[in-house]
Amino acid sequence: MATRLRKSRKQRGSRYCGWGQIGQHRASGSRGGVGGAGKHKHFYIRTLKEEPDHFGHEQFHALRHSDITKWVNISDLNELIKFSETDKEGKVILDLDKLRIEKVLGTGIINSTVTVKVRKISDSAKNKIIAAGGEVLVLDELNTE
Repeated sequence: MATRLRKSRKQRGSRYCGWGQIGQHRASGSRGGVGGAGKHKHFYIRTLKEEPDHFGHEQFHALRHSDITKWVNISDLNELIKFSETDKEGKVILDLDKLRIEKVLGTGIINSTVTVKVRKISDSAKNKIIAAGGEVLVLDELNTE
């Protein structure tokens, strides 16, 4: 098509060149804003489709993350004695490391005399086992010696 027949040539001299009144098709208003404008308003559906994780924040991460995944209380040791072994001297040895229990906590009471092998133990649990006539072997301390 010849340039002289184009619509843009015919619009020359008019104020808005076919784009209506008051500055349409001039600045960023004709495209809904500049940059990330309208992501929570008129471009919300587009935002949900293209960037579903745009809004919100990353969840809180504990500063002291515990690596202990399995623990028991003193009261639970009474039931776990059935998994124990006896040594040559007749002592009952409960190896919680083989049962994949990482820590013993001090809630409850223990009824029997038992030697407990475990990676970690609270002070109250240790005192209760010793008071019942038992013994506590902390595996991490045994490995460092």
